[in-house]
Amino acid sequence: MRYIKNFPLELAFWVMALVLLATANGHEHHFTLCPLANLGYEGWCPGCGLGRSISHIFHGEFTESFSEHWFGFPAISIIVYRIYTLIRNKQKFKILTTNR
Repeated sequence: MRYIKNFPLELAFWVMALVLLATANGHEHHFTLCPLANLGYEGWCPGCGLGRSISHIFHGEFTESFSEHWFGFPAISIIVYRIYTLIRNKQKFKILTTNR
């Protein structure tokens, strides 16, 4: 049980998200979790296209990335920085699992 408490869930989430976006095809339309798109709103949504934009960056298609969503480049840099800080701070925040 003590290993489960020490498992960096957020770190695993971000790394898995980047791996999945790197292997996804940005030209195909996938299932969306966007509530606005699922309700039928076809206007501009602040988050729609962000995953496809990051996927295009991983495939080297920078103009397609910018046309999908302009925030793709800053988003990937923020995610990579967050992964870096989680790895760096992992040693600082050890959870004590024994009772004293």
